[in-house]
Amino acid sequence: MPAKKTTGRAEAMFREAFERLKKNTPNRLPKGTFVSQNNVAKEAGVDPSALRSVRYPDLSAEIKQWVRAHPKVGPTSVHQATLAKRAATRQLRERIQVLTIQRDKAAARLLEAEAEIIQLLMRVSNLEDQLPHT
Repeated sequence: MPAKKTTGRAEAMFREAFERLKKNTPNRLPKGTFVSQNNVAKEAGVDPSALRSVRYPDLSAEIKQWVRAHPKVGPTSVHQATLAKRAATRQLRERIQVLTIQRDKAAARLLEAEAEIIQLLMRVSNLEDQLPHT
């Protein structure tokens, strides 16, 4: 019967860091930090070179599998998140500007149409006045 492989303290520490990153509740790294082998080591509080595939092949494989299954979505740093928000805000401002121009043009056309309707009503009224009364 094969002996069950036990995990050492270091591997347990790496696994806890890995779980925190997966749940987006890191202790040492900023929230939103993507999962990678280096970031797992940093979250565990050790140098990234400490988490090597040779030393921890199962954990390394799990991390790689998780990264493949959960591709990075969105910005990976606070700076990139800020830039993304600015870009989104800029796009919204441009959209507001376009809609404002469209609204103003539509309002102007409506006023022109109302003025023309009033002119036509006055013309109809004048023509009715010119008709002989019976």
